[in-house]
Amino acid sequence: MTIKFDNIYIKDSVVGGGPFIKDGPIAKYLDFKYDDFLDGEKTYEDCEIKELERTINIIKDRNNIDLVISSDLSNQLMISNVVNKRIGLPYLGLYNACASFTEEIIVGSSLLKNRNIKNVLITTSSHNLTSERNFRYPTEYGSLKKEYQTFTVTSQTGMLLSKEKTDLKIEYCTIGRVMDYGIKDSNDMGSVMAPACAYTLYEHLKDTNRRIDDYDLILTGDLGKYGKEIFKELVKEEYGIKLKNYDDTACIIYNKEDKRVLAGGSGISCMPTYFLTKVIKDNKYKKILLLATGALFNTTLVNQKKAIPGICHAVSVVKE
Repeated sequence: MTIKFDNIYIKDSVVGGGPFIKDGPIAKYLDFKYDDFLDGEKTYEDCEIKELERTINIIKDRNNIDLVISSDLSNQLMISNVVNKRIGLPYLGLYNACASFTEEIIVGSSLLKNRNIKNVLITTSSHNLTSERNFRYPTEYGSLKKEYQTFTVTSQTGMLLSKEKTDLKIEYCTIGRVMDYGIKDSNDMGSVMAPACAYTLYEHLKDTNRRIDDYDLILTGDLGKYGKEIFKELVKEEYGIKLKNYDDTACIIYNKEDKRVLAGGSGISCMPTYFLTKVIKDNKYKKILLLATGALFNTTLVNQKKAIPGICHAVSVVKE
């Protein structure tokens, strides 16, 4: 299903980055940085709450906000719930794993069709150490990591959607389908998500009657080094699409020589962190297609040896 939006724009954005991000290739574009995973707090969760609240307040101080839509990787959206309790604005919590960013855009843009809503803030938050103990094992446990495992991004993003015209327009969205290829390894999220990503790309091009060449940049997130190659093979073999002007945010958000990040980045904030820094500030990108991907699993599903579903939603952005 593809929907066209006529008058939805990106009015403002803020991105804060923690360890690995603050020293990586997008460091100079960050609005604020913090040096370690605690940043003066007693717990990793308190750190993530602090940085997300900081992100929202920066945008709130310079804009009117009618509604906040937030996503994070904690159980029951705990990070977003605590922050928005403090912020006090009307709030929707949304979760679609690492596909949440484009889903937030879809929901926020749809709500802006209501004449009483003029500005919708969408936020994402991920923290390497809160997500590790939520989905796998705490780092202190010392479990060995797989080569194909990704390293969750520690960053927070806020993006204000508005009816007020700017040079960044939300154009189309394509809502994806849940796909399950029988993969049970929770470390191998790239393989889980690549099929859904390939399908959504195909559906988007078909529905909009567009070609790959119509986009200056096609950006997936966050397939990782191995999932990226599977995605490229699938779109070619299954759908006859030869990719151009393509990259995956997981593969370009960290310093490539850093072996600690394994197959690259991941997390709800991986795609928006790169998009809202490097991409929107680079004038060579006029038409951008965002394909955010999510592995829809939890520890119960994994411990019961069930297959992990994947999802992907697409959003096209135009610089006018």
